[in-house]
Amino acid sequence: MDDTQYTKDGVVVIPYQALVSRPEALGNAIEKAFGSDPSSLGIVIIRDLPAEYPVYRQRLLRLAYQFGQLDESIRERYSDPTSKYSFGWSHGKEIMNGLPDTLKGSYYANPIDVEDAAIPSEEKASFPEYYGENIWPKKDESGVEAFEEAFKDLFIFSVGCLLAVACQPFVASQLLDSTLSLVDLIRQSHTTKARLLHYFPPPPDATPDDDAPIDNWCGFHLDHSLLTGLCPAMFLKKSEDGQVEVVKNPSPTSGLYIRTRGGELVKASIPEDCIAFQTGEALEVATNKRLLATPHCVRVGSSPAGTSISRESFALFMQPNTNQALSNELTFGQFSKRIFQEHYSENNTM
Repeated sequence: MDDTQYTKDGVVVIPYQALVSRPEALGNAIEKAFGSDPSSLGIVIIRDLPAEYPVYRQRLLRLAYQFGQLDESIRERYSDPTSKYSFGWSHGKEIMNGLPDTLKGSYYANPIDVEDAAIPSEEKASFPEYYGENIWPKKDESGVEAFEEAFKDLFIFSVGCLLAVACQPFVASQLLDSTLSLVDLIRQSHTTKARLLHYFPPPPDATPDDDAPIDNWCGFHLDHSLLTGLCPAMFLKKSEDGQVEVVKNPSPTSGLYIRTRGGELVKASIPEDCIAFQTGEALEVATNKRLLATPHCVRVGSSPAGTSISRESFALFMQPNTNQALSNELTFGQFSKRIFQEHYSENNTM
């Protein structure tokens, strides 16, 4: 009997305790979410999380907003061109839809402390975007105190590791080191990367909803991770008395859009007390396309006149070390080099 649960948008839902106690029994839900059926969305929602999660989420996303309010000259102190802007602050460096993306800013860091591994020095030198050093705002940077702690406290990684166990039966074992499981590739990795996102409020002259492209806030793309953990977005604005307040999504058309395996476009809503996970291209390669990557974008709809509302979000990219083989012909490093070349120009990364 199929007891898989769904949201009203058709997203597969898995209770956290089921993920903890019986991940090996979730194969049907995993295939429904990540497989090749025309209705599959490539996303799963984990509900009934520990009580501290909503508190951690709100703290971190408020800090994303606060960092976005800092003067540009201050924000740029925390950028790092030597890592191809893959550590610290990045704004206007990524190429989306053929143009520099100025509609959102990102703060990148590896929030996971992993014991030092024998990654060859030449491998580290070849991939500064993965093996660079974290850059954190100063402890006394006004408005973003405790930024580092909040960035590391959101426990999407541990939930993602449980989900990786549930995905293991779909991994094409002949293509991977038989001594490693999917969760091993994630837990032992030094390339985990989190992206704290601040979507700037749309300009007053933004194109009306009916005429705006569906991917006007973040272009359609595939992640190149194994799994991507997603914290549900938060919308914030400054009230007349100067206080920052959480508000509802100002437009019913704003949010995350996913294209199903059958080509249908679906707006996927993530409840604020849940975590979602999408599949990346590395997982598609590692499972020999038994689990497919998720085409997705973010759309901004128009806001009520006179309002200035931003969108804050957080994504965690769970992926293997660069020298890890995904298939007989391809390492993760070789694969990701190609992706970086597609989304960053030489002028923006040097």
